[in-house]
Amino acid sequence: MITALAGGVGAARFLRGLVQVVDPTDVTVVVNTGDDDWFHGLLVCPDLDSVTYTLAGAQSPDTGWGLAGETFATMDALDRYGAPTWFRLGDRDLATHLFRTGLVKDGVPLSEATAQISAAWGLHLRLLPMSDDRVATRIRVHAPGPDPAVTELAMQEWFVRERCEPPVVGVRFEGADAARPAPGVLAALREAETILVCPSNPVISIAPILAVPGVRDVLVARRDRVVAVSPIIAGRPVKGPADRLMGPLGIDVSCVGIANEYREFCSTLVIDAGDAGRASDVEALGVRAVVADTLMTDARVAAALARDTLAAVA
Repeated sequence: MITALAGGVGAARFLRGLVQVVDPTDVTVVVNTGDDDWFHGLLVCPDLDSVTYTLAGAQSPDTGWGLAGETFATMDALDRYGAPTWFRLGDRDLATHLFRTGLVKDGVPLSEATAQISAAWGLHLRLLPMSDDRVATRIRVHAPGPDPAVTELAMQEWFVRERCEPPVVGVRFEGADAARPAPGVLAALREAETILVCPSNPVISIAPILAVPGVRDVLVARRDRVVAVSPIIAGRPVKGPADRLMGPLGIDVSCVGIANEYREFCSTLVIDAGDAGRASDVEALGVRAVVADTLMTDARVAAALARDTLAAVA
């Protein structure tokens, strides 16, 4: 049994490779829900949907999120009414959010709604939200203008509406202290032969999962079976705003910074061949470094990376 922690496009691509080299029925994926938010009365779960669409082979090849060949007639129509449409939801993507929201409003837990959506897309692995409870990633930023005041934005406001431009001061996970892991999360971590930390943003994809009570404790206890893939290559994130979050929070934007963040619960870190010269720095932190090609340019490379990652803790 393999359990993975995931969030974002990098994780989705890695998981696409993973299910090519292992039986998908042996895989459980615990997905970040700190990015979830409500738009136009609908519950949108970006990371759950990115993983679902990618594993179904339906994702947009241009963006890595959303559906291929998507149209936006509904958003265009909403513009007529002056509704905020900065978070663009595709016409077919809306069906997922309508279905999920209907279930949740009827009292169905997010984990059960996720299982129904996964089944409808023909997925054979198990997708679990990190929690059925609401946990919201909040980004504290410097407000624009001469006044040095600090304000707080929802994750999607900072990431999409503001295009990651406001300088980050801090990050918190609202509701995490009172949240419970979704049913099956802790058991999947305790029983897994291997626990994978996907190449995801450490601040807004992995940290929210770790903030759910009980998750980090299990990982620390199973440290020798935990292997992570660095999302940073040669001092830069492959995709996304990790550098705009890590640096301001005092995390070195490098594979060494990732090792330092994860070393309490992770025994092995897979780093890119371009960072082979930093392997000794990673190992100085008590984390074993494994060098591989981590730039997933296609499904073949993703599968090879998954195979190398599993071999690292075999």
